[in-house]
Amino acid sequence: MSTGSGRSGSGKTKKGKPRPGTGGYGRRALEGKGPTPPAAMRPGHPAQRRAAAAAAAAGSRRPRRADDTAPPRGQRRADDPAASRGPRRADDPAASRGPRRADGSAGSPSGSSARAPRGSGDAPEFVAGRNPVVESLRAAVPAAALYVGTRVQHDERISEAIKLAANRGVAVLEAGPAELDRLTGGALHQGLALRVRPYDYAHPDDLLARAADAGQLPLIVALDGVTDPRNLGAVARSAAAFGAHGVVVPSRRGAGVTAGAWKASAGALARVPVARAANLARALASYRDAGVFVAGLDAAGDTPVRELELATAPLVLVIGSEGRGLSRIVTQACDMLVRIPIAARTESLNAGVAAGIALYEVAAVRAR
Repeated sequence: MSTGSGRSGSGKTKKGKPRPGTGGYGRRALEGKGPTPPAAMRPGHPAQRRAAAAAAAAGSRRPRRADDTAPPRGQRRADDPAASRGPRRADDPAASRGPRRADGSAGSPSGSSARAPRGSGDAPEFVAGRNPVVESLRAAVPAAALYVGTRVQHDERISEAIKLAANRGVAVLEAGPAELDRLTGGALHQGLALRVRPYDYAHPDDLLARAADAGQLPLIVALDGVTDPRNLGAVARSAAAFGAHGVVVPSRRGAGVTAGAWKASAGALARVPVARAANLARALASYRDAGVFVAGLDAAGDTPVRELELATAPLVLVIGSEGRGLSRIVTQACDMLVRIPIAARTESLNAGVAAGIALYEVAAVRAR
C-alpha cells in the first residue's frame, strides 16, 4: 500500500527520509520570506532598541510585539557595546539630544518644523586639551564641570586646572577614556575636558534699559556677518574699555558666545552683555524708532569716524565682516555710513580692530 511520503511535492522520499533542499517541510515551505526588514525593525538589533527607546521617550504607547526581544527600558543587553558606558547622568549633554529616527540618526518628532535654528545654540560646549582648559579657567570662562581622566599621568597643567576649578567652585569629576571621547566628540582631550555653561543672552531692548539705568547716552555695537567668536570677544573687550552698553549679534549666521569668545574678551563678557536678535535689521529699526541713531562702518562711507557728529547722540555702531562688509538690508537700516581712513595698500581691517578704533573715536568725540 502506497503512503503519501512519495508523492510529488512531498517533503520526504519513498524511504521516508527528508527530501534534499526542503528541510522536511515540503515545497510550499520553501517560499521566500520577503525582503530583509530594516535594522530598526529587527528584534534585538541595536537600531531597534534605539527606536524603541525614542518612542518611549516621546510618550509613545505602541504595544510591544510578542517577538520583540528588546530588553526592558533602563537595561541593556550584555552583548551591547554601549552597556559598558554605564547609566547616563542627568547632566550628560548626550541625554538632551532628543529622540532618534528609526534609522538611528538624530531627529525630531515633529519633523523639519522643530529643527533648532542654525548658529550658536544653548547646548553645553566642551573645551578639550590640557592647555586650552587651563587657559579657559585662567580667563574665568563660566564652567559647570571639569572632567579629569582616571588613568592619566598628572602634570603641572592638570594640577593647575584642578586648583583653579576648585577655587571657583567648579565641580571636578573623574571620567574614563571612553566617556571623555564621547563628551568631546573624539577630540584630542589629553585626559582633560571642561564643560562650559551656555551663555544667557540678553534682549536687544535690555541694552537701552541698561544705559537708562546708568543715566548715560546709549552706545551699542551690532555685528553683521561676523562669524569668528574671537572677533566677538575682542569687540566685547573694546566695548567694555570705551563705555559701550552691550553688543548685539544675530541668531543666525553670526558668532555666539563660546569658550573662544570668552578667552578673547579677557573677562570683558562678564561686564558687557551680549544680546541676540532674531532679525538684526528689524532690531536696528526698533532702535531707530526708540530715537537711537544707527551708523554703519563701511569703507565706502562718506564721513570719517572722527568727524561723526552723531557720536554725541544715542548711537548704535554696526560692524560688518572683514571680507563682505555690511549686508544690503543692514546698510538700508543705517542712518549713515562712516569709514576709518586707512592706507590704500590695506584693503580692510579685522572686525575686532575696526570696532576698537571706531569706539575710541566715538569716546573721544563724546569727551570733547
